[in-house]
Amino acid sequence: MSNIGTVGVVGAGQMGNGIAHVCALAGYDVHLNDVSDEALARGIETIEANMTRQVSRSLITPEEMTAGLKRIQPGTGLDVFGKVDLAIEAATENREVKEAIFKSLCDVVPERAYLATNTSSISITRLAATTDRPEKFIGLHFMNPVPLMKLMEVIRGLATDQETYEMALGFADRLGKTTTNAEDYPAFIVNRVLVPMINEAVYALYEGVGTVESIDTAMKLGANHPMGPLELADFIGLDTCLSIMQVLHDGLADTKYRPCPLLVKYVEAGWTGRKAKRGFYDYRGDEPVPTR
Repeated sequence: MSNIGTVGVVGAGQMGNGIAHVCALAGYDVHLNDVSDEALARGIETIEANMTRQVSRSLITPEEMTAGLKRIQPGTGLDVFGKVDLAIEAATENREVKEAIFKSLCDVVPERAYLATNTSSISITRLAATTDRPEKFIGLHFMNPVPLMKLMEVIRGLATDQETYEMALGFADRLGKTTTNAEDYPAFIVNRVLVPMINEAVYALYEGVGTVESIDTAMKLGANHPMGPLELADFIGLDTCLSIMQVLHDGLADTKYRPCPLLVKYVEAGWTGRKAKRGFYDYRGDEPVPTR
């Protein structure tokens, strides 16, 4: 992809730092943006820790790690995005927040630059319509954790042109990702299937069908899932799971996508999973302990 040399990533959280990580290792210069120096410091610290882990497993060399880290330039301002060829938004799963980011990006990124969103559920067409270049806008949904997961969902909006789509395929290939094409419907493919399953597991807990531990054990040993659905929900973030269920419920108007009241209650309590140290498990001790 000779026309992509510099990538801007907005958001240094769980997804954003992972995207910056793989872009830097693939040889791209990366501008990593977030609202505070503290958030950026946490993001860079996570990238260093994850790259160190890759070195210890001989997945990358120490030289590749050093070169990759040098390619990442963190900052709280968007001015440097005036030099990017591709800007990827990886902020919280909230439509208003994402729309505000893209409006700000359009003021600074070059006319030639492509825009992409890492949204896991929100309409690509709707987000693209808030920009000055809907034809150069595309959905690039990375899986979490980004450095480990091989899949990238590529989602075209109604106005996305063929050149932008081909750019996305080439970009994914250079990152070592396998792509799957999803149509622009709520939650696309992975989360259209995965998150309702998680929501159903929360319903099973809510209705007393099983405990947190029994539900997760049943799915790990009975369905051969590497993580139980409630453990996975904590890893994803219960607030993200709730947002995706709300998008599905609103967008498809089907009661089968109604978020479980217990999921809503956990999010209201601020128990959003691993990042908050409490969710369906309590992570404040040496070992996770079920909270129900």
